[in-house]
Amino acid sequence: MENLEKIRNIGIIAHIDAGKTSTTEGMLFYSGLTHRYGHIDDGTTVMDYLEEERSRGITIKAAAATVPWRDCLIHLIDTPGHIDFTAEVERSLRVSDGAVVIFSGVEGVEAQSEKVWRQAARYRVPKIAFVNKLDRLGASFPRVRDEINRKFGDCALALQLPIGIESDFCSIVDLVQNQLITFAGEANEQVQRQAVPETLVEEVAAAREALFERLADFSDAIAERYLEGVEIPVAELKATIRELTLHNRLVPLFVGSAKNGIGLQPLLDAVVDYLPAPSDFAEIPAFRVKDGQAVSIEPDEQAPFAGLIFKVVAGTSVDLLYLRTYSGQVQAKAHLINSRTGEKVSAKQILRLFAKNTESLEQVGPGDIVGLLGPRNCGTGDTLCDSRHSVAFERMQFPEPVISMAVEPKSSRDKDRLDESLELLCREDPTLTLGRDSDTGQRLLSGMGELHLEINFKRLADEFKVPVRAGAPRVAYRETFKAARTISADFHKFLGDLELQAGVSIDFRPFAQARGQEVFSIESRLERERDLPKSYVRAARQALEDGLKTGGNSGYSLIYVEAELRELKVYPDKTTENAVVGAVLQAVDRAIVEIGTTVLEPLMRLEILSPEANVGDITSYLQPRRALIQEMISLGDQKRILCEVPLSEMFGFGKALPKLTGGRGSFTMEPCGYQPREA
Repeated sequence: MENLEKIRNIGIIAHIDAGKTSTTEGMLFYSGLTHRYGHIDDGTTVMDYLEEERSRGITIKAAAATVPWRDCLIHLIDTPGHIDFTAEVERSLRVSDGAVVIFSGVEGVEAQSEKVWRQAARYRVPKIAFVNKLDRLGASFPRVRDEINRKFGDCALALQLPIGIESDFCSIVDLVQNQLITFAGEANEQVQRQAVPETLVEEVAAAREALFERLADFSDAIAERYLEGVEIPVAELKATIRELTLHNRLVPLFVGSAKNGIGLQPLLDAVVDYLPAPSDFAEIPAFRVKDGQAVSIEPDEQAPFAGLIFKVVAGTSVDLLYLRTYSGQVQAKAHLINSRTGEKVSAKQILRLFAKNTESLEQVGPGDIVGLLGPRNCGTGDTLCDSRHSVAFERMQFPEPVISMAVEPKSSRDKDRLDESLELLCREDPTLTLGRDSDTGQRLLSGMGELHLEINFKRLADEFKVPVRAGAPRVAYRETFKAARTISADFHKFLGDLELQAGVSIDFRPFAQARGQEVFSIESRLERERDLPKSYVRAARQALEDGLKTGGNSGYSLIYVEAELRELKVYPDKTTENAVVGAVLQAVDRAIVEIGTTVLEPLMRLEILSPEANVGDITSYLQPRRALIQEMISLGDQKRILCEVPLSEMFGFGKALPKLTGGRGSFTMEPCGYQPREA
């Protein structure tokens, strides 16, 4: 059983190509877990172990590995950088205690960098940052540091300085310990610390002065020593920085080159020194299943067991469940309960995760990340707990799919196998949904983008041996109400001798600004809610959410809607949860017809990196496609173009950009909201 203070649960997050996987591979190598440094270019990575990941050079699935460093166990989760796989980042951050955010020293803060930063902030995850690729042409540590401060609220705290830049980058100054760090050996595995050379003393002194001044703004003890000119002990500096990091007041900045093995051992030291252990979170919020009462879970191995499933690798007979444990202990073959379904779950085997490899464990305590071989009736976001203490953690929220494609087997004999395989894929990935075309009856697979669907179609052929034909991509439209109105409904029905009756009054109104993450807001404003059974109120809220998702006048899910429960009429001996659900759904149906709806199309935030000479061709391509160009930023001889454009105009852009830029351009897209569809 591991000491809680000696565990770190860390997510590695960044924009695509910033160097997440190279950084993680270096951490595995320098910790002694691997005997060679895995590189993306030659397909030897451990964390990107899927064939599709190695062939494309990108991370598709979040992979976990347990890394021993100093006297700690660091559970690393290497996440994808591509927006199409945002669900992998979302669920990884949900169970991480801290995060390492990686920025390219050349490109700086990119679109997906901002996205993952916001995701970490939503879960209040403390962060440290690593400015990578400082050996590359066009790299600039001061520029990236200033960009982080400008975009994220003046939070960056430089704890290191790079010595040399671009091809001359070779060593690092540790500002906390006032030492020069150099790297030697065939793979830079030897870390050597020495006094700062005379040629750097003045520059380092100025940087340390800035560090002390910054810390003095937050700490009276540091301020007092600094003003008195007294040397501040390293242990006190580290403790102060750690405290400020844990409370998300500052983000320590580190530097290096993951590809060349510079700065990774000090980065591992920083994970241990500055990021939280499970013991730093004394109370984890949850709720009691039987009455919905809020409770706090403590990371105590003597408490009843509770853990959260954050990822599922679906199998035909058993699933591999990625589990974050929060309290108590569980042994292999123990019996738990899924608090969502109330069903018993047998923990057939507990596994220590190492990318695609595993090692069996007899038991596990709180604050750990492990694999669990279990039944197929568990899903992402489910809580497993002691059957005598049924609790549930807050479930994860995933974005709605924005694109759909029809999918059919090449051979009619494979229809059943295709249905089974699609069900497995959707069980693994919460951002994949399966439906049917109401006109043709074809299967429709919906996801986050063309790459997302393309890779899953490739998995169908390669992993499941079901070759498929895919249709043209279709936009997943949505609807919203045209106006605000209060709708009342009274559900009254006889089922044999049983009379059911319930009434509701609900305020519906569209969001004033149809942008952002939240798709609808459901609130209860019942005047006498405390006198109503909690199960009725929960049933009403759930029915509202389900009703809004089922579709408006054009058949698309409703979004950007605020719905407030104003009144819930209860009739003695007649009102049940089903009657409440019936009344709410009746009100939703009436609102759709009486208020009317507007069809919305998804809008994408597009970021293009291109040689400056090709910018004119790109803007000429974008303008007739209703793109709104917001910003152009110079990065040496390249330009970063930021714009918003309807998704329907972007099909095929991945093939057009190489032609426009001679193969030297790249782009990323992420959903940024919806706008009324043009007629």
